[in-house]
Amino acid sequence: MTVPNTPPDPARADGVTDAVPAPYAADRDPYAAPGPASEPYGLPPGVDLTAGKGRSAEPIAQRLLPELRVGAATVLACLVLGVVMGALWVWLAPKVPLVVDGNKILYADPEGEQRAGADSVFVLLGLGAGLLTALGAFLFTRKRGGGIAVAVGLAVGGLLASVGAWGLGRWLGPSRDLVAQARRVGNGGHFSADIDLGAYGAVLAWPMAAMVLLLALSAAFGKREEDPPPYWVPGPPVPGAGLPAGQPGVHPAVHPAAPPQDRREDRREG
Repeated sequence: MTVPNTPPDPARADGVTDAVPAPYAADRDPYAAPGPASEPYGLPPGVDLTAGKGRSAEPIAQRLLPELRVGAATVLACLVLGVVMGALWVWLAPKVPLVVDGNKILYADPEGEQRAGADSVFVLLGLGAGLLTALGAFLFTRKRGGGIAVAVGLAVGGLLASVGAWGLGRWLGPSRDLVAQARRVGNGGHFSADIDLGAYGAVLAWPMAAMVLLLALSAAFGKREEDPPPYWVPGPPVPGAGLPAGQPGVHPAVHPAAPPQDRREDRREG
């Protein structure tokens, strides 16, 4: 064993030579700055530092175009399903019955929970639509590994579709002009009030459900990258890596020189 930064002795008493090649010990100043790739401690020959610059020089829009397509398709699918959700909300939501009493419009069932029921139906429909869109988006983009475009598309598309379903339900439901309806049915007549959301947070049910299911599916069944090999497993040898040009051999750190055969025999005899 030699002291660091000490050149090895060319002639050893025991006849064992150092495994460190000459360019790494005797022929190099230990205090000198690293040289170019062709000198010791430099980059291995054949390594091109300019590789990959052509790809980074590509326009950003060209690299983001596939992601934008996936995100736009996801938003469009959510909007189409939002139309269906709005129609189902008008059909399934409980109606608020009203009655005309002279010049007054009163609730036919003052203790009824129809308003809260309409909110509950909207939330349930939003949860179902969120789960459906998340499952479809995951299965459609599983081979490409998903991506941020899928999550953003589900969040934005789900929110826009919920707001659209809310507006569509109000438009398709009973008229908001209660006076006109009271005049139409006359005194003592019954009619239904318009449907509306009392809890505006119900529009978040769709995007939240989609995000939770997408996260769960991606964690359980998503495309995974191969784990890197353990640090103690050496990589493939690179002949001549880190050595001066024209000198044969491999890096001593990767393939250290083995002790001579006669030394092994002496150790066994001892």
